[in-house]
Amino acid sequence: MSQTSTELQIAFIEALGVTSRKMRTLYNARVAELGLTFSRARVLTLLAKSESCNQSALACELELEKPTLVRMLDRMAELDLIERVPDPDDRRVNLVRLRPHGKAMAERLLAERAGFIGTFFVPEDEEALKEATSLLHAIVDRIERMEREP
Repeated sequence: MSQTSTELQIAFIEALGVTSRKMRTLYNARVAELGLTFSRARVLTLLAKSESCNQSALACELELEKPTLVRMLDRMAELDLIERVPDPDDRRVNLVRLRPHGKAMAERLLAERAGFIGTFFVPEDEEALKEATSLLHAIVDRIERMEREP
């Protein structure tokens, strides 16, 4: 018996959720071996992509409340992973940037993440991966349009 379109869509979204949870659980264990939490690892990898980021943008990207982010950044600063510096364009704003120890950890995390993700795929997955990536981007675009509409 073949699935209806709606059943297939539901099965896809459920499989996506299960996959995401299982990958995050495994990744959490990997970053814990480095003495980090998943959230701290995300801060390091996000900051590795840019020279600095303001706290509000970081909170938005991480989907964290600002007080939660402030506590996490305080702890990361104590561990010499990040530092806060005044924004030269707006002294009311703090920019967050990596310290040398944080840069080294971020490089390690990025290498670890690439190897970790690579274990889930085989060369034969490449075409399906391209199609799934396109589909996910299209879904994100539709969701973002829905978010903008009243």
